[in-house]
Amino acid sequence: MSAPAPAPVPPLPRRALYQDVADRLRQQIFARELEPGSWIDELKLAAAFGISRTPLREALKVLAVEGLVTLKAGRGAYVTEMSRDDVAQVYHLLALLESDAAARVAERADDAGRAELRALHDELERRVRQRDAFFAANERFHLALLRLAGNRWAEQMVLDLRKVMKLNRHHSLFKRGRLAESLAEHRELMAAIERRDAPAAGALMREHFAHGLEAAA
Repeated sequence: MSAPAPAPVPPLPRRALYQDVADRLRQQIFARELEPGSWIDELKLAAAFGISRTPLREALKVLAVEGLVTLKAGRGAYVTEMSRDDVAQVYHLLALLESDAAARVAERADDAGRAELRALHDELERRVRQRDAFFAANERFHLALLRLAGNRWAEQMVLDLRKVMKLNRHHSLFKRGRLAESLAEHRELMAAIERRDAPAAGALMREHFAHGLEAAA
């Protein structure tokens, strides 16, 4: 007797329109097409996107949860503006989470993980004179470190915090000379990871964020 045919696999649900709208708005915010502190004109955006206000409002709720948008009762939605206290608090949390990740990776990562980080660091070395490319490579390095540390909750928290940090008008890497300083700090961190020195890796990551906060002030 032949085995019964497997049950058909249901199709994956289509991506909701509001998710696509949230992606577009997020990119406009990161590109400063929607400036921090600015009011979001829902009618104008809905017309520009060719959609009703319903998916737009759902998208704004998503961005509000991420911290990129602030919803004000009776006044609508605004792009979140970072105060100095906001920036300091986010840097503090990133330093805690990423220093722990750096120590874990230094202690536990296998050869493949260390090789991945080394390749990302080498890209930073090549991109130090190209600010935008350096930004992107720097983020890839930090997110790879979080992934290799193996704590998905910390990884998600850092992803959300890094989104919010893109709202900061005074990004630490904008300061003259900061790219070279950041790269030197990465070299020391990478060396600590490669020699499996967990305490040094954690301490160096905390210093890295402390220097970043000073440059962003």
